[in-house]
Amino acid sequence: MSTIDPEAVRDALVDRVLSRLADLESFAAIESTNTYLMQQDGPEPGMLRVALTANQTAGRGRHGKTWQSPPGSGLALSAAYTFANQPGDLPALTLAVGLAAIDALEELGVGGVQLKWPNDLIARDAKLGGILTESQSRESGAVTVVTGIGVNLDLGPDFVLEAGNGPARPVTDIGSLVPRRPPIEAIAAALVNRFDDAFARFTTTGFNGFATAWIDRDWLLGRDVVVETGQACITGVGAGIAEDGALLLDVDGAVRRVTSGTVLTMEERGS
Repeated sequence: MSTIDPEAVRDALVDRVLSRLADLESFAAIESTNTYLMQQDGPEPGMLRVALTANQTAGRGRHGKTWQSPPGSGLALSAAYTFANQPGDLPALTLAVGLAAIDALEELGVGGVQLKWPNDLIARDAKLGGILTESQSRESGAVTVVTGIGVNLDLGPDFVLEAGNGPARPVTDIGSLVPRRPPIEAIAAALVNRFDDAFARFTTTGFNGFATAWIDRDWLLGRDVVVETGQACITGVGAGIAEDGALLLDVDGAVRRVTSGTVLTMEERGS
């Protein structure tokens, strides 16, 4: 079973991150890195705590969905960070971390990755990874967030996505996107470096400091989509995002804001 070398990850972290790293733990197997960090004490404000594995046995996605990844085929990494004061646009943090993940992958030669609002990494019109952010408030007014990312590294030719996660969508992995896949430790370190930077920037700018960068990464822009909110289905064309991270849809010539829901393209929905 594949095990990630935590010292190799530490060696690849920049000094700024090392100075703020409260802990970094690598597991041979764990149910969920997000669940684990949510059960631990949060780091002090401005500090970072990381858990990672190549074998996550009960990974979680949005709306109770599962993250499927055969042992050794992917990287699951979660980072806990504490904001001294809760940002007003905290729900948009997932979007900022998504941009950070793309920057990390580009540093390693994995280009062409885009973002499907609010939390999917897309490459060649297939899902490469996903992000989940959870939070816990403290009596002091501080808030600890746990942001987890699952990235497919090498799914193998026989991988089939199991039913139960909604409409089937193509999946891809880093091994299919580059001639030679970087070591898992290098990928983990690049993500931690970029995540730390995103948390620090979000503290001072909120999502406003990231909104412009989304334009070039927006996979939904110009696509026909359906948003399922639980109460209704909204059909429109992706029209970007607002400064606070809300999805914008062109619905019969009028721009409509969407702040939550399951977003499907017509291809994914089977229409």
